[in-house]
Amino acid sequence: MTITFKKHSILPGFGLSLGYTLLYLSLIVLIPLSATFFKTATLGWDTFWQTISEPRVLASYRLSFGASLLAACINAAFGFLVAWVLVRYEFPGKKLIDAFVDLPFALPTAVAGISLTTIYASNGWIGQYLEPLGIKVTYTWLGVAVALTFIGLPFVVRTLQPVLLELDVQIEEAAASLGANRWQTFTRVIFPGIFPALLTGFALAFARALGEYGSVVFISGNLPLKTEIVPLIIITKLEQYNYAGATAIAVVMLVASFVLLLIINLLQWWTRSRQIAST
Repeated sequence: MTITFKKHSILPGFGLSLGYTLLYLSLIVLIPLSATFFKTATLGWDTFWQTISEPRVLASYRLSFGASLLAACINAAFGFLVAWVLVRYEFPGKKLIDAFVDLPFALPTAVAGISLTTIYASNGWIGQYLEPLGIKVTYTWLGVAVALTFIGLPFVVRTLQPVLLELDVQIEEAAASLGANRWQTFTRVIFPGIFPALLTGFALAFARALGEYGSVVFISGNLPLKTEIVPLIIITKLEQYNYAGATAIAVVMLVASFVLLLIINLLQWWTRSRQIAST
């Protein structure tokens, strides 16, 4: 007769852990989101459609989604370059630059907005050189893109760094020894390995940019139909005590963001599936 002892984990069991998880998610995520939908439901369909399709609101949609997409693409390209330099090279001041990457996380968004506005103003450190070239940053859509790029860069860099650290340099050397040039090595060896992480960083930067408010309101100028972002429209309606109208616009942003992030996650899943199948 053998006696078996059940191995217990020091962590709570599945049932207890799942219960706490569902409770936490309900209090933090599900209940607030449900309240948003319920408040929006108090509007009739005609009123809802009129609220979300106003010319001023449509202009804010175009600016928020367009500038967020542009900023995420810029961060995907230059974030990869920053992560590559920090992982693959040793140089004086490397730790300082690595710390600067996290600055948008620690810096209050309002302070970032004021700083960017001061730097890119017509008489600012950078703006004074752009103004003679006909490039105006402050109080334009370009200023919104600059602010969103600033706050989204750390998401791409910090997502790519662990993946680049795990890439075996010997594989790149083997590709070079077999006659592959640098472009072929990058497209066929490096890029397939980092693509899922790059997509993740892109999605995080895009999602962060969509909801950004503090760093944008100063540099954009908040010109109606030109430089107003969606969060500003929502804040304006809340200040007017139009809570249902604010939640209606928020629901549109929520659904659109969810669909875009779902597409990106499906693309990540498809990419990983192909990589597993090829190996």
